[in-house]
Amino acid sequence: MRETFVDIPAALRDLSLEDKIALLSGAGFWETVALPNHGIRPLVLSDGPHGVRRPSGEAVLGLGESFPATCFPAECATACSWDRSLLTELGTAVAREARLQGVDVLLGPGLNIKRSPLCGRNFEYFSEDPLLAGELGAAWTRAVQAAGVGTSPKHFAANNQEADRMRVDAVVDQRTLHEIYLRAFEIVVRTAEPWTIMAAYNKINGLHAAESPWLLGVVLRGTWGYEGAVMSDWGAVTNRAAALAAGLDLEMPSSGGLGAREITAGLDAGMVTEEQIDAAAARILRLVDRVPPRSGSGTADTAGTADTAGTADSGAAVYAASHDLARRAAAASMVLLKNEGSILPLQTDGAVAVIGELARTPRYQGSGSSKVNPVRLVSPLDALQQELPELLFEPGYALPASPAPEPEATLLSQPGAGPVDLIETAAAAAAAAVTAVVFLGLPDEAESEGYDRTTLDLPDEQLELLTAVLQANPRTVVVLSNGGVVTTAWADRVPALLEAWLPGEAGGSALADVLLGRADPGGRLAETIPVRLEDTAAYGNYPGENGTVRYGEGVLVGYRWYDTRRLEVAFPFGHGLSYTSFGYTDLDIRSTGAGADQEVHVELTVTNTGRRAGSDVVQLYVGAPDDDGAQLRPLRPLRELRGFEKVHLGPGESRRLRFSLDARALSRFDPESMSWVADAGEYRIEVGASSRDLRLAAVAALDGTVPEPSLSTASSIQEWLANPAAAAELVSALTAAAMAGMDAAGQDNMAGQDNTGGMDNTGSLAASLALVGNMPLNRMARFPGSPVTPDLLKQLEGWLQGTRGAQ
Repeated sequence: MRETFVDIPAALRDLSLEDKIALLSGAGFWETVALPNHGIRPLVLSDGPHGVRRPSGEAVLGLGESFPATCFPAECATACSWDRSLLTELGTAVAREARLQGVDVLLGPGLNIKRSPLCGRNFEYFSEDPLLAGELGAAWTRAVQAAGVGTSPKHFAANNQEADRMRVDAVVDQRTLHEIYLRAFEIVVRTAEPWTIMAAYNKINGLHAAESPWLLGVVLRGTWGYEGAVMSDWGAVTNRAAALAAGLDLEMPSSGGLGAREITAGLDAGMVTEEQIDAAAARILRLVDRVPPRSGSGTADTAGTADTAGTADSGAAVYAASHDLARRAAAASMVLLKNEGSILPLQTDGAVAVIGELARTPRYQGSGSSKVNPVRLVSPLDALQQELPELLFEPGYALPASPAPEPEATLLSQPGAGPVDLIETAAAAAAAAVTAVVFLGLPDEAESEGYDRTTLDLPDEQLELLTAVLQANPRTVVVLSNGGVVTTAWADRVPALLEAWLPGEAGGSALADVLLGRADPGGRLAETIPVRLEDTAAYGNYPGENGTVRYGEGVLVGYRWYDTRRLEVAFPFGHGLSYTSFGYTDLDIRSTGAGADQEVHVELTVTNTGRRAGSDVVQLYVGAPDDDGAQLRPLRPLRELRGFEKVHLGPGESRRLRFSLDARALSRFDPESMSWVADAGEYRIEVGASSRDLRLAAVAALDGTVPEPSLSTASSIQEWLANPAAAAELVSALTAAAMAGMDAAGQDNMAGQDNTGGMDNTGSLAASLALVGNMPLNRMARFPGSPVTPDLLKQLEGWLQGTRGAQ
């Protein structure tokens, strides 16, 4: 990261109050305010999770044409690489192009968790798991900023749907927020120090994210120590003074002076202070100073020259290198879901039928603000035609192809041929080939920023086509192109299934590399593929109603839900096949330190046991200790990803892998203490190739870091019994009260009254207490004949005060 050289306090002293307020709103759609008289230049911002999208002119909402740039695979794809080093390469490459185009800050990465597969923007996010999303996002962020371009991880936070995204109130408990929806952002903030963070549109527990003092102040700046600038998503501010007071520095885009007027009015009304204005302006100045000044042309000419990070590079050479990287990244991200009979790689000594309009007109990126104008687009059909001399092509369906309630044959007029039944001719081509490769997927309008999906199914026309092709040639490979998962009830009829996601401009070449065996399919699922929509965790709580969406599934998101509930899935989290095989051996686990300093060290050996070079992702999962029987511990997922490593091995090659888990990695978030705590007990350490393909396992004992709960007479009996000292005091007091009752009754107890509160005289106090363990002590005092009396409550209150005074 480039250090700042400007004396920020001195610069602030030179600015008037009006100048400082002006810096806190954008100028137009994609630039910050310039103050040339003070030497402050504007910053150029651009969408950029998978490529630079610098608009080439003004357009409604800023979503017009853009200068050409490399369209890299979308995050839904690169997440499946599980490869930090690859994300580092991608970050460096996109930053180099940003410098060529004069872009100072890229708006990405997208870190929102895939709560539901219906989210229309899931293609722009990494995963259902926060560790995977955070680690990959941090690698990309560090690389971009090391090349002199800022980043803006988004959308902070709990922005997990497109439906009513600008107003919906996400009601999420504290534990779920910290463990799932904030965790990826925390990893990026703590390990990559992004120069900016983008606040989301939605509300969180009643407050807009861009105006939440808790989110921006307590969590982001207070707990995580973030020192960069916070900007709004485009149009996310409803009250500029409230947003500034909460910690939002930059409103985007320009609000035509409205934001400045609201800040001024807020200052007059005491809603904001000059100190807050100075702090926000200082962060904007620091951001401007961090970005190296532009040199060279600063244009978006793909054939021209510009200065990139201090060296004069040919624009054409930069884009050519980026295209090659995009091709390699796409292959490394494709997930081979099935390969029965080793049908892949394809045989090239006979006819191959390529079927599906998506092979000719590929869907290679998502729709919305991240849409890139590619430099050089290669379709799968173009790439395969160069490799397969006996290739037969039939479109099979027309695009757009959306689900229809009453499927009909799709007709297309071909030059000189008259109306032709696309499905019939496709089936004929399949019958004439050794192997059929069918390209299926979601059309552009099926998923996009701005709205959610209504189904997980493929279009009906495509499913009809697949049925006809399989009848004509059972030796069929299906290639999927989609940003969000699709149901695969048809997969048991297909011998080979390759998930290509949205693979970017070089996706066609990458598909040829994988299908023909030049590249190993390196991807592993970053999200679970469910059997049906009704099985998903958020089903019934998505997308909410009456402006509110309740995250009722809590921490059981994605595989945490399916595995804990033991639900059948189509393909589990982490799954993916290779053209070779891998073995895991020699698991070794040892523990060092104690308490909060305790660490668990895990080692194992992974070996390529096949005859081809290939890639594997070794996944480390941790299962929390079983409940101690008191049923006091919060529900924890059956297992959680706590480490992973992508390995590339030649035939017979082995590598020793090492993972270290600190107490935080074994912890849960405790809402009462608002801290991370680790339960004492034996943790299951599991290593495997997916969340359901676990090949090595052992147990590690942890001392635990759970603080003693805060007790009062309103606490339940169980809570008192869970604290050893409190349990001893309670049992002693109850026993004394019971004995006193017996003495008062005398030996004859002629009235037959039971003054022991229902407890027998054999001393089975624990069994009796278990029956009412969830009842607060002070409630027991209201029952007739209860051994818990008002006097006993006073005695216990005195004991509590004494123990607190002794601390």
